[in-house]
This record gives sequence, C-alpha cells and structure tokens, in this order.
Amino acid sequence: MLQPKKVKFRRQQKGKMKGNAQRGHELAHGSFGIKSLQTKWITGRQIEAARIAVTRYMQRQGQIWIRIFPDKPITKKPAEVRMGKGKGSPEGFVAPVTPGRMIMECEGVSMEIAKEALRLAAQKLPVTTKFVVRRDYVESTNA
Repeated sequence: MLQPKKVKFRRQQKGKMKGNAQRGHELAHGSFGIKSLQTKWITGRQIEAARIAVTRYMQRQGQIWIRIFPDKPITKKPAEVRMGKGKGSPEGFVAPVTPGRMIMECEGVSMEIAKEALRLAAQKLPVTTKFVVRRDYVESTNA
C-alpha cells in the first residue's frame, strides 16, 4: 500500500479542492493515460488495486507510471465517541485529485491493449476518467 515513509506532521486539515488541476494535467512519460474528470480523494489501496489490474492485463509488457501519490493523512475518531477531546488518530493516506489530473500513464504496448488495461484500472477508482493519447502518437511506430 502506498504511503509516505515519514511525515513532518501527523495530522492535516481537510482543505478545499476547488477548480481544475494546475499541474500534472498532461502526459509526461507515456503515450496513453487516464485523466480524472472529478474531484475526489483516492486512497493508497485504490491506487494499488488499479496498478495490479493494469499489470495483470498488460502481462508485464510495456511500462506504467502512477502520477499520483497518497501523502495527505486522514484521521478518524473511534466509533461511539462523544464530540470534542481533540482530533482523531491517523487512519490512512489519500491523494487529492481534481479534474484534469493525470492518474496513470503507460507505454510500450498497442493502443488496444493500453485502452483496455487503463479501462480496467479506471473501474477500481472512485472518479470518472477519460482515456487520453499523446498528440504526436503514430500507430505504426508501436507494435
């Protein structure tokens, strides 16, 4: 499961996730990718489930890049505890994702394989996504 090795502060405020992605909104590594169309928190478990789905379908061909990392700690108070008495203890980590953010990229496989693999990954995520292809991609160069 993805999470930081060490954090400076154990607990963080929730914050607001307004607007579209200002960075990480274009393909940087691969020829194909999935882009978020919604605002949500994505947990480390969901990212790992999507990664496994992609690698299983691609059968260890090509390469994948995960463009998000869960570095925001999320806290929870125990069940049936009264209000007050401070903030709860950390439960896990999430990656805040806004519309336009690239989630995953892949390279080294045909367009059909990449499209299906990333579709399977998108099913594991809590956001609606869009399949994107590099602008200068030519089908005949990759086999």
